[in-house]
Amino acid sequence: MRLRLPEERPTEPPTGYKIAHPMLSQDGTRAGFTGVSLGGALPYGVLDEARCVYGLRHRAPHRRCDCGFHCVHDRTAAEALLTTAEHRAAVLLEVSVLGAYIRFERGFRYARQRVRTATVGPCACGAVAAALADAGWGRPGWYALAPSCAGCVRGRTSVSLAGFARLAGEGLRVIAGSGGTAVSAAGLGMPELVAEAALLQARLDWFQTQLARLGERGTGGGGKG
Repeated sequence: MRLRLPEERPTEPPTGYKIAHPMLSQDGTRAGFTGVSLGGALPYGVLDEARCVYGLRHRAPHRRCDCGFHCVHDRTAAEALLTTAEHRAAVLLEVSVLGAYIRFERGFRYARQRVRTATVGPCACGAVAAALADAGWGRPGWYALAPSCAGCVRGRTSVSLAGFARLAGEGLRVIAGSGGTAVSAAGLGMPELVAEAALLQARLDWFQTQLARLGERGTGGGGKG
C-alpha cells in the first residue's frame, strides 16, 4: 500500500524566504541568482522552473530525489544564514512558491518560483550598498556579484541596484539594506537617481586617478642624454 501525501490547494501561492548570490551574465544583458548549496551550479531567473541538478529526467520536485527549489517559511530563519562567513555576500529573497510543492516542517521544496524581492546587505566596508559588483568568482557565462558601496566599486564589473532590477525583469524589487529604498524595474525615483549618480561619480573618480598615475609614469621616466 503506497502512502499518499496530503494535497493542498491554496487560493494564493505560498510565500517563502531563501538566500542566494546575485548573478550577471557575461554580456551584461541578463541578471539572476544562484543557490548557496545544492543548486549553486545552475543560475536561475526571477521567474523560473526547477531542474534536477543530477540531470535526471523526472520533474522536480520528485519524492525520491532532493531536486527542486528550496525555501523556508520564516524570514528570520533565512536571515540567520547570512551570518556565516561563506554567505555574507548573499542576498535575502522573498519568493512565491508556484506549481507542485512538498511541504516540510521548516519550508518547501517546489517546482517553480517567482522572486518578488531581493534585499541586499551592506558593502564589505560597512556602508550601504549602491551597487552589485564582481565578487571575484562565477559560473560559466555568469559573474557572481556582491554588495558594494559607490566608493568600493572602482573599476570592477558592476550594476546599480536599479539596473539589476531592470535586467532581471518580472517586477523584481531590490531593497538596499535594512529599511532601504525599494527599487523596481518600472522606473527610478529621486533616491535611485541619487544612488546612480553617486556610483557614476565614484567610477569617474577612479578612472581619473588611474589616468593621473599613467601620466606620472609617462613624465617621470625620462631617457638618458
